[in-house]
Amino acid sequence: MSNALHMMSARELTRGFRTGRFSPVEATQAVLDRIQSLDETYNAFCVVDADSALAAARESERRWREDRPLGPVDGVPTTVKDLILVKGWPTRRGSRTIEADQPWDVDAPPVARLREAGAVFIGKTTTPEFGWKGVTDSPLTGTTANPWDPARTPGGSSGGAAAAAALGMGTLHLATDGGGSIRMPAGFCGLFGHKPTFGAVPVHPHSPAGTLWHQGPITRTVSDACLMLEIISQPDTRDWQAVPLAHPVAPGTSDDADVAGLRIAYSRSLGYAKVDPQVTAQVDAAVQWFAERGAIVVEKDPGFDDPIGVMVTLWTVALALATDGLSPAQRDLVDPPILELAEQGRSVSALAYRRAEQQRDALGRHMRAFHEHHDLLMTPQLPLTAFEVGHEVPSDSGMTRWWEWSPFTYPFNLTQQPAAALPCGFATNGMPAAVQVVARKFDDERILRACRAYERANPFTMPTHVSAHPRDVGADVAAVRA
Repeated sequence: MSNALHMMSARELTRGFRTGRFSPVEATQAVLDRIQSLDETYNAFCVVDADSALAAARESERRWREDRPLGPVDGVPTTVKDLILVKGWPTRRGSRTIEADQPWDVDAPPVARLREAGAVFIGKTTTPEFGWKGVTDSPLTGTTANPWDPARTPGGSSGGAAAAAALGMGTLHLATDGGGSIRMPAGFCGLFGHKPTFGAVPVHPHSPAGTLWHQGPITRTVSDACLMLEIISQPDTRDWQAVPLAHPVAPGTSDDADVAGLRIAYSRSLGYAKVDPQVTAQVDAAVQWFAERGAIVVEKDPGFDDPIGVMVTLWTVALALATDGLSPAQRDLVDPPILELAEQGRSVSALAYRRAEQQRDALGRHMRAFHEHHDLLMTPQLPLTAFEVGHEVPSDSGMTRWWEWSPFTYPFNLTQQPAAALPCGFATNGMPAAVQVVARKFDDERILRACRAYERANPFTMPTHVSAHPRDVGADVAAVRA
């Protein structure tokens, strides 16, 4: 990890704050400078509040000077995806139908916990409208670019968070995942992204996607995700569905991780997905690393059919709910595919919806039984590397919707299991690849320990040599790859 302030981990920053080597104000200013230099190219932010960030950093600096920090992230630059409420900032959800000029006086539970721990909030990161798809562009904020190549998508719907993380525009990044929205951009951008067990992180208000929707971290290191999860998983009475983690993730527990004896099932396709051989090669190598260090690895599909029909039913009904009550004038402002899918959702009967829920129940039971014999399931995170920006699906692919190119993500929203995107190298086109690591519900710590062990031996690479000017970025990225 670079010694530059904007690329330091939370632990490196707070160690420096404690010794006085540098201050929260310096760290915050370094991130703000980075945003000023790069965000015109990458468009990761829809809100940047330099004044409030620096004011919070000055308060943190005073606390560190007096040796009374509020918590382990006091003074650490933090961003929040624009689907999550932050007091004092508009939450427009990427939509022109939501007016900025209204009271914004509530922190969502994970935001409240981070604020109580002294995190310095820098701004809000971009999302597609209502977080509906696997790439990040919207009528409100335009298009967000991949930090490795701005001609490609960062994925979505937490693409702004991922671009910001990879480029040093913040240290901790709070994101959401209703069908892969943490793991897809983490996979496309070479970052660690963790979708916690549903209920482990209290949320308020719940998304129209209901029990598909998780909130969690995107970070440059596994340790920072552990640290963040320890904070944001604290209780909040506003979420009646929240459930404490059976084994809370202490900030340091991942450092002594050992993978020997882990029972790992490796599935290259889940039994139905087609994967780019370049991605498969990288994921094979990552899984082999675990085997060489004593994990008991077997190649095995989990044994379920593609649950895309269930996911589409739940997802389209969620979009119908998200757009319910919009006036004709507001509907004219909405990303057109949302309206098309919402109409599909409106045609779903209560009986059909309940049948889909029963299929979901069966999948959850199936995976519960599967994990009686396997501690972890590993798969490719995505079957391809990042494709051209501005498209929902790769050009000339014959696909129509995002879920066709993300077959590994949505099954584990349906089952509510914890799942993480673990960077595992680069394809020959120079773009990141990732392995997905899945565990039984509430066994988040096992994922984090395994991923931390891999990271210690295979440190993640960030695209540090980037340009502030779009015409120069391709050459800079090419130099990094070389």
